[in-house]
Amino acid sequence: MHSLSDYDISTDPSRLDRELIHRFLAEESYWARGRAREVTERSIDGSLPFGIYLGAEQVGFARVVTDGTTFAWLADVFVVRPHRRRGLGKRLVQTVLEYPELRSVYRWVLGTADAHELYRRYGFRETPAGRFMVREP
Repeated sequence: MHSLSDYDISTDPSRLDRELIHRFLAEESYWARGRAREVTERSIDGSLPFGIYLGAEQVGFARVVTDGTTFAWLADVFVVRPHRRRGLGKRLVQTVLEYPELRSVYRWVLGTADAHELYRRYGFRETPAGRFMVREP
């Protein structure tokens, strides 16, 4: 069993395992099931990507769509099944929110159907729409 310190989080797009990301989103996620590969590629290219790695193996992902100042959308957050229940999702969200270029973002938004508790611990609150959460001062 690997410890949390064995994992690395990087925003280097050249490290991304795009096949893994697409496969997870299109086949395992509830929010992007059936997403076309081209859509996955364009969404990554238009975002600030965060990958979680155990050595060279990517085991998690998140991306942020942002103007870097007033608004950020946290999207496509996942950890692959064999690496879950180790605190990696919490570490990933915390890393994203503390990323230097994103610290001044005023309003964060995300959508989730099942991870409300995870995001509440980072200051997100549910909106009247229920599935969407927002974090702002």
